[in-house]
Amino acid sequence: MSKTLAAPRAATRERSRIHRPTTGMRVFRVVNVIVLSAFALICVLPFINVLGSSLATPGELATRPFVLIPQTFTLDAYRYILSTSTIFRAMGVSVFVTVVGTFVSLLLTSLMAYALSKRYLRGRRVINFLVVFTMLFSGGMIPTFIVVNSLGLIDSLWSLILPVAINAFNFVIMRSFFQGIPDSLEEAARIDGCSDLGVFLRIVLPLSLASIATIGLFYAVYYWNTYQNAILYINDSTKWPIQVLLRQIVIVASGMNADESAVDVVPPAQSVKMAVIFVATLPMLIVYPFVQRFFVKGALIGSVKG
Repeated sequence: MSKTLAAPRAATRERSRIHRPTTGMRVFRVVNVIVLSAFALICVLPFINVLGSSLATPGELATRPFVLIPQTFTLDAYRYILSTSTIFRAMGVSVFVTVVGTFVSLLLTSLMAYALSKRYLRGRRVINFLVVFTMLFSGGMIPTFIVVNSLGLIDSLWSLILPVAINAFNFVIMRSFFQGIPDSLEEAARIDGCSDLGVFLRIVLPLSLASIATIGLFYAVYYWNTYQNAILYINDSTKWPIQVLLRQIVIVASGMNADESAVDVVPPAQSVKMAVIFVATLPMLIVYPFVQRFFVKGALIGSVKG
């Protein structure tokens, strides 16, 4: 009986000895935590500086070039920018462009990637080559402007969506992910009577949520940060997204020539500029945690397979 009990105990002690971390592993973990914590702190410090500067008084900003925790807290900058409808209008434009643009881009990218992931599709290699070719060479600013102007999209919010609806890099990631889905699943669905569109909606999309969430985050961040296209294609200041409005406020605050009536403010202080930056960054910070768990999984699967 004693021998029967001694054997499992010995095996347990042996397993604990094998899995016990060595000195080298402990040192590596400590160094790893220190390095990653320092890197995270470097990434977070600029954002804390923006938030602290937006809550500081103009006098403190004049004497302290780098503010993390203000000595005197004030909400005057936020009261100032939120007292006008301009920033709410710009936020509404950015939200519209981001939501609609992300939906349109995901729809077009997923449909195109699914079709071109099929090896039996005629002309597949030529189309794939043309798409990848745009990653190296593009038409340029002036030809793109001529195309947008000829389509009558100047001063239209669709000019911020349609010219960039499909990103070649995102397309390649999603196509690689679709290529990793077993053909047997699609064949079984077709035997049950599903059409190509039915297979895509009922089989492929549910299996691709991680990849779609990741690509959707890429598109959402791009549309939210829309800046150059808005300057080129939008002349009406009432249709400016938040990033262009932020640029206008910075120009006005710097005392340069700008359309002050477009921002409905007098040249603002440094704290006002920081407050606008924080308000413009906050929506993406709120959305990111909800899709963060899909981010690494979707990007790695889409890039490794195929």
